[in-house]
Parts: sequence; structure tokens; C-alpha cells
Amino acid sequence: MAEGTKRIERLDPALDRIIDTAQTIEELADGFGGPQGPAEGPLWWKEGSYLAFSDIHNNRRMKYEPGRGVSLLLEPTNRANGLTRDLKGRLIACEHDSRRVTRRAADGEITVIANSFQGRPLNRPNDVVLKSDGSIYFTDPWTSPNAPNQWDLTFSGVYRVSPDLGTLSLLVDDFALPNGLAFSPDESVLYVNDSRRGHIRAFDVAPNGTLLKASDRVFVDLRGAESGVPDGMKVDQEGNVYCGGAGGLWIMDKNGKKLGRIVHGAPATTNLAFGGSDWKTLYFTSRNHLGAVNVKIPGIPAPVSRK
Repeated sequence: MAEGTKRIERLDPALDRIIDTAQTIEELADGFGGPQGPAEGPLWWKEGSYLAFSDIHNNRRMKYEPGRGVSLLLEPTNRANGLTRDLKGRLIACEHDSRRVTRRAADGEITVIANSFQGRPLNRPNDVVLKSDGSIYFTDPWTSPNAPNQWDLTFSGVYRVSPDLGTLSLLVDDFALPNGLAFSPDESVLYVNDSRRGHIRAFDVAPNGTLLKASDRVFVDLRGAESGVPDGMKVDQEGNVYCGGAGGLWIMDKNGKKLGRIVHGAPATTNLAFGGSDWKTLYFTSRNHLGAVNVKIPGIPAPVSRK
């Protein structure tokens, strides 16, 4: 990344409660990604005090340990992308090559959570988030430039898997390219971004976990002249939303007001995660890099069980 371009831009004084704009933006590691996919899916693993993240192009899962650097965690991964954990701490991954969402136990046992809808294979599961009742939400963009095979799905979907893994429900099917998703702190709102349209949409969540279609609204538009689209997304404990967009990593308040932007010098922000012992380190991935900044408001640990 070009050193002279790094900065944290304040667009609103409220940003000062969230982040120190004078701090140095850390570049932790590089050399990831490639034509078939970038560094992605960062997830803080508190018990091991490390960050796991996906190196999609190289079909690897990497581990970053503060003070020790990066090492290989798992290879191959079916070119996995988004990662999260279930209520028992098992890893949930969106796998591109196998077109499925899986759960991996500590002993390596794999459970397929979803790989088809109404008898047709999923497209290419991208990102995933867990609700505190154990239900799993994931995005499945249709990105093929050619007409699909007759047995393939013809739409991009946002799905919910019930806590017992017995029911897969299609929640929304009108996204151009659904990508990152995140819940508000009280889980009353689900944010889903559309990378192709350049904005984040927000939906109110019904008591049964479905989305109230009448509540569908554009939360914020993140298009601009610079490179970068909405991709991975996270929310802190006060409801501020963090997401990549034109020119860097954007920070919005819970009403969608743009407070500031972390300009880290890479062409795009692919995903991000809170971590560290106090959940106040914000890690982010780009096409080829892993970086970090410190924040003043902690992120929401995953998973969060309210049982």
C-alpha cells in the first residue's frame, strides 16, 4: 500500500468517540489473494488469541497472531470466504468451490449446513452471520457471466437456516450481488449490502427470524469516484456500522450517517472483524493485505448467546 495515502478522515465530530484519527494505520501482512479471490473473512478466535482469515485464491485459511505474524491454519478450504462461529464455538464457512455452507468441529468433522435450495445447487455462498438463537444467515450471489445451467438457481439469495439446521428459508431474492451482512446489537435489524449497486440495505427482523419486507430500505450509499464497493460488514456495541466502500473503510452511525473513512491505501476493503482481548482492534482485509486500527467502542463478540 502506498504510504502517503493512508489517513483517517473525519466527516463528523461524532467520529472522535469511535476512533483516534491521528493514529497510524497498521499494515500487518501482505501477499495474499490473486485473480480468483482476495484475503477475506477475518474472524477473531478469542480462545486462541488469534485472527483467522481466508486466502481465497490460494485455497488456504491463515492465522494472524499479534506479535508473531501470519502462519498457515488450514489447506485446502474449498476456497472458503466468509467465516463465523456457532454457539458452541464451531467454525462456519462459506465455501466457493463446493458451493456450500459448512460447520467444522474441533476434531475436523464437517457438517453441511446448506448446499442446495429446492433441489438446485447454491450459487457461491459468500458471507455468513450468526443470530443469538443459533440461526444462521448467509448470502449467495449469482456471479456467473454466462447463463446458468438448467439445474442452477437464477437469482441471488439471502437465506436463513433454522437453529436445528432443519429448515433453509429464502428471505430475499432481489439483490444484484448480496455480500456482507450483520445484525444490529439488539438483532432487530439485519443489514445486507449489495456490492453491485453500491449500497447497504436494512430490514427489520420479525420474531420468527424472517425479514419484514415492508421495512426494506437503503441504509447508506457507498458509491464514489474511487475504487471499492460494499463488501464485508460489522457493527459495534453502540450500533455503528463499518463497511468497505469507495476509497476505503467507512464508518456510519446507526441512522446511516457517514462519520468517517479509513483510507488504508488498498484498492478495496474486502472484509473486517473486531478482535483483541477487549474487542477494540479493528482488523480489515483487502485484495492482498491484512491491516488494523484501534477503536474506542468494542465490537460485538461472535457468537453472542442470549439464552
